[in-house]
Amino acid sequence: MKSHPDRFVVQLFTHFMHYREKNDKIYKSVGIYREAEKFKQRKMGKRLRKARPMCYCVSPRSSSLHSIFSWYEEDMWIEIAKFLDGRSLVILAMTCKWFNRIMMEDSVWKYACLRDLQVPDPGKVAFKWIKLYAAAFDGSHTYMFRQQEKHIDWMRIGAFLFDSNAALLSESLIAPLRIPDEETTDRTLQLKGCCLLKNIKTGIWIADLQLVRCPVCDLDSCDGTMQTLDARHIELFLNEGFNNGSWDYDVLGSHNISKHADGASGGIFDIKHLKDQTTSDIFDLKSWVGKKNDWQPKAVVTLHAVAVNTNLQNNEGIQIKYQAMKAGKEGEVVAIRISQQLL
Repeated sequence: MKSHPDRFVVQLFTHFMHYREKNDKIYKSVGIYREAEKFKQRKMGKRLRKARPMCYCVSPRSSSLHSIFSWYEEDMWIEIAKFLDGRSLVILAMTCKWFNRIMMEDSVWKYACLRDLQVPDPGKVAFKWIKLYAAAFDGSHTYMFRQQEKHIDWMRIGAFLFDSNAALLSESLIAPLRIPDEETTDRTLQLKGCCLLKNIKTGIWIADLQLVRCPVCDLDSCDGTMQTLDARHIELFLNEGFNNGSWDYDVLGSHNISKHADGASGGIFDIKHLKDQTTSDIFDLKSWVGKKNDWQPKAVVTLHAVAVNTNLQNNEGIQIKYQAMKAGKEGEVVAIRISQQLL
């Protein structure tokens, strides 16, 4: 059942006033009172006039010289907006033109986006923050636009930040990770299980864990599945090049581990912050990968890195594939995938 807009606004204001009182900020109480009407003497005797309501709603648009409070105080409602999620911001914006103007301020949506993604300000962005918020929280993921028929399930891991334009992609989560020398990607993958990827688009990245069907065959009887660490720049879905299909994933390299693998894991790291304390939390595997007989996928995200791991039962090895998407032929890298599939 939809709540009445006026009731919604009143509830928001009530919660806000309660919060401000807790923080010792004095706000004068607001109320509308009517004095009891006096009895009037008439020739036929005393008659009691019909009483009017003690309280009634008055549009906040009408101001009074005697008013001690204005509902339409921009700074106050911008402060209230800091405690609302995206859906509530939209509902409030729909109540009237004045609220629509205030709630559609880019600064309001920037605050909401950074707060809900739990990342610092990335600086300049190419789109309005309300569009970035929608792209991050509308339930979209890359397999909704590519290979929908292969997709099985997914979960949102979180967001992280690329400060530099270089990333380390690794299937090993054992510290210390060493930046590979200037060799071919295939060689570094074969020898070290990692590769260096340059020309990364800096800013906010969103990471998901995807479960898809075997990408090799189209047999309905095939039970093969593939786990994919899927990371993308927050602006990816807003670019025409992605939406019209001209941007696609290129294979950076792949290799097989032809023996039993205890787990399928992968990580994406900002080179600049590889030795940060927050990044080192990923290498504390006991704190997040689960016990050996726990077969559920696990993931962890830090300020500048993301990693996944799934413990595996008896197997004959896994195939690991690295992919990246560029914004055009010579453009920046805007999406990364690390996929693992049982042999």
